[in-house]
Amino acid sequence: MSRKLLALLIALLLLLSLATFVYYRRTLAAAPVDPYSLVPDDAVLVLSTHDHPALVRHLQETELWDNLTSVRYFQQAAGHLALADSLTGGGSRRRNGGLLALLGRKLVITSVHVTSAREFDVLYQVPLSRVSELRQVRSLLETLGRDNRYRLTTRDYEDHELTVLTERSSESSITVFNHRNRLLISANPALVEAVVRRLAHPKAPTVVAAFGSVDVLKLRGMDASLLVNYRRLPQFLDVMFRRDAHGPFDQLTGLVSKGLLGLKLAGSRAQLQGFSNPETARGTLQQRMRGQQPQAMGLASLLSNRTALLIHLAANPARTWPAPGLAVADSLGRGAALDSLRAGFDGEMAIGYLATTTARGQPGRLAFVRCVAPARTAQWLARLRRLYGTSPAFTKVGPYQIHPVSFSEAAALGPLLNPSQPYEVEARAGAAVLVGEYLVFSDQLTLNGYLADVVAGLTWAQTPSQVSFLQETLPRARLSVFVDTRNSWNALLGVLTEERRAGLLRNEGLFKRFPQIAWQLAPPTNEGGPEAQYFTQMLLRHPDLGPASAQTAGATSNGRVITFKYPLTGSPTLLPAAGTRIPAVVVQDSARALHYVSADNTLLWSDTLTGPAVGARLVAAGSGGPSGLLVGAGHRLHLFGSDGENLLPFPLNLPDTVRVAALVAAPGATPATATRLLAVTAGNDLLLLDAKGRLFPGWQPKRPDFPLAGRPAMFNVNGRDAVVVPLQNGYVYAFDGLGSLFPGFPVSMGARLAGDVLVQAASTLGRTQLKVVNQHGELVTFTLSGDILTRRRVATWSRTARFHLVPDAQGRTYAVTREDGNRLDFYLPDRTAPLITQRFVTSGEKPVQYFDFGKGRRVVAITEPGPGQVFLYDGQGRLLGGASLPSTGTGVGLNYDATTDTYHLVRVVGRELRRTELKVTLP
Repeated sequence: MSRKLLALLIALLLLLSLATFVYYRRTLAAAPVDPYSLVPDDAVLVLSTHDHPALVRHLQETELWDNLTSVRYFQQAAGHLALADSLTGGGSRRRNGGLLALLGRKLVITSVHVTSAREFDVLYQVPLSRVSELRQVRSLLETLGRDNRYRLTTRDYEDHELTVLTERSSESSITVFNHRNRLLISANPALVEAVVRRLAHPKAPTVVAAFGSVDVLKLRGMDASLLVNYRRLPQFLDVMFRRDAHGPFDQLTGLVSKGLLGLKLAGSRAQLQGFSNPETARGTLQQRMRGQQPQAMGLASLLSNRTALLIHLAANPARTWPAPGLAVADSLGRGAALDSLRAGFDGEMAIGYLATTTARGQPGRLAFVRCVAPARTAQWLARLRRLYGTSPAFTKVGPYQIHPVSFSEAAALGPLLNPSQPYEVEARAGAAVLVGEYLVFSDQLTLNGYLADVVAGLTWAQTPSQVSFLQETLPRARLSVFVDTRNSWNALLGVLTEERRAGLLRNEGLFKRFPQIAWQLAPPTNEGGPEAQYFTQMLLRHPDLGPASAQTAGATSNGRVITFKYPLTGSPTLLPAAGTRIPAVVVQDSARALHYVSADNTLLWSDTLTGPAVGARLVAAGSGGPSGLLVGAGHRLHLFGSDGENLLPFPLNLPDTVRVAALVAAPGATPATATRLLAVTAGNDLLLLDAKGRLFPGWQPKRPDFPLAGRPAMFNVNGRDAVVVPLQNGYVYAFDGLGSLFPGFPVSMGARLAGDVLVQAASTLGRTQLKVVNQHGELVTFTLSGDILTRRRVATWSRTARFHLVPDAQGRTYAVTREDGNRLDFYLPDRTAPLITQRFVTSGEKPVQYFDFGKGRRVVAITEPGPGQVFLYDGQGRLLGGASLPSTGTGVGLNYDATTDTYHLVRVVGRELRRTELKVTLP
């Protein structure tokens, strides 16, 4: 072969390779992959998530995170990840945030599939958007594969390579498949193989094809979306429960075929809302109930507090299940009498199960049906007793008469109640009783206990937590299922399969986190239309605890308002919330209940204190130390955890005669043995304690000669504690950690003092500077060595003028106020003229707050308590919004979000906690 020919062939080969590459990039690789096209069709549940930092934060706020991480499956996965991280030499930062950072805001899909008669498995789909992420996953697998505890292999399946990671000790494995930078992961290789088979049919409908282009995750505030395949739910229930335990539920799934719901987690509730497609198959419950109107549940006053499960159906039994002809001659006319009885039933029926005391106990079952004319129903019941030859004797509980009946519940109400006995007229039901407009069927013993609860008033209508729960559910629905997890615990243990019972016992806390659960289906008004769908809602609720009941109010203040039971007092305290720039809020009401409101404006917990809350702040702990919300109230110091419970050894009890007026925590102190808490009592005593309530030597307690002019300052200079105390007589004291005065103290400021002290800590006592303003209008700067550095007059003074030094919220910069009668002047340290001069309606003292967020973003909040108004000024002295805002507290909370250039304002107005967003405008 000549060289020219060889060169030509090489050039042609390179050109063909380039053409192939361009074709792949322009056609195949450029075409987006629908992630739902990779989900096998037999999925029972498909969970899609996109904002994982927010999801984790909401799980933590609902207290589900700790329960989830304690599940054995999650612990095993965390163990594998920790091992891989240690083998690759990763640090703690990587261990804590690596997985969450990898997921980020990507669309991650988790699908649940029934893979055998007793097993279900999960398939995960995780997209990789960068080459570094692909390398990170590959490095993780290769690192585990090199460890002798694992085995990493590959295999081919229909021309695709699958990676298998096997744990040698248990021979359990996970299979990983990478398709166009989308990782498909499952412990069941058959699910990954099903994904590969789907690739051969790219135009096949996806699992969400029935909902078109609807994307629930685009709605604001949604944490996840859930696709439910109701047609496969009975198969999934077979895995979880004994097959004879969920017959009625299998029929209920015949109302709808598929549902797409959006999940929102908020404090004490998890809510799923969306739409479900009606079932179109013949003979299903949907075909029987089509056209029947949804009904409001009128059973609240008849349901016992021991109800574990209630299935409420807006159905007329005679219309939904017409009675078939009897197989034998009915010479006595029993069938005709039953038809007449059924004709008097209205469009509402329900099945209720009562709580059992043991897992082996049989739950009592009650069947309810509403009657059009209860008196006529009683007459037909009497006639049926005569036709069956049943004794007319009855048992009386309160005003109610329990009569025996000799026909089955299914014969009267339809086969939904007992699918194993459809229309068996001769089967004995037990007993029946008329309670108001409802006929109740059950056995004699169950009815006795149930009616005793009704007579005693132990019903849902008389229980505030149940009433508030029903108020959050749909007012009218075709199907409603209510579950009380506390009452249903024993019954659930009894119907679970043996394999699932042990897992439920291990995760009891997770199951009981939401005691109240409701699932409802409401049909559309145009049920006959081709696009008709059921509105579907599932609510998981934890009753609000504490003395406050909070609910979202109207559209005032950007629609984020919480109304409490009692008026709010004091000033709201803003606390940082993990994973969001929006702060959480702590506020107290007039009943002395402290409330913690999450960043999503949800009341997470409440706790009644013994006095006004002071010094609320987050305390972060290191090894061995508690962390939480530090609050002083009355004669106690509290440290609240995320669930509102005191962390041990808190609360700390001071002497009963002591009332905490201020509370200061040493900055940077983390271990429990080193935390310093400075408590100032109403009697002007200073107590320095550690986190176990022990007084430090020299603080037994310490009482200055004069009242305090402002809050003491506690800080650390080169490992040495310092407590600076300004007094109203014009002297400033500085104590060390042992209660001894620093050399050069006390220092006279030349006039009386009012206000706080600003601390600019440094490495030595001489370099540490402190600033105060005396009542002669002088700004005095001195050191911790007791030397006065400068004196500068801020403004002219008079006998009626009052000066205050106002540190900013971070304690880094400061401002000075001058009040004289109803006039207030506000001075910045770099300006001689006042930034703000305003006359107010009242002459009383007005709380002033100064916020400096840097780069010229300054806000001044002046509260006038009399009229209940707050005035907000920017760094140029301009009134924000052009007018004051209502505020009945002693101050406001404010933070700045740099990503959106907005201020987040929180204020108190009567019983309302209001949040407002203000746009930043700089000159």
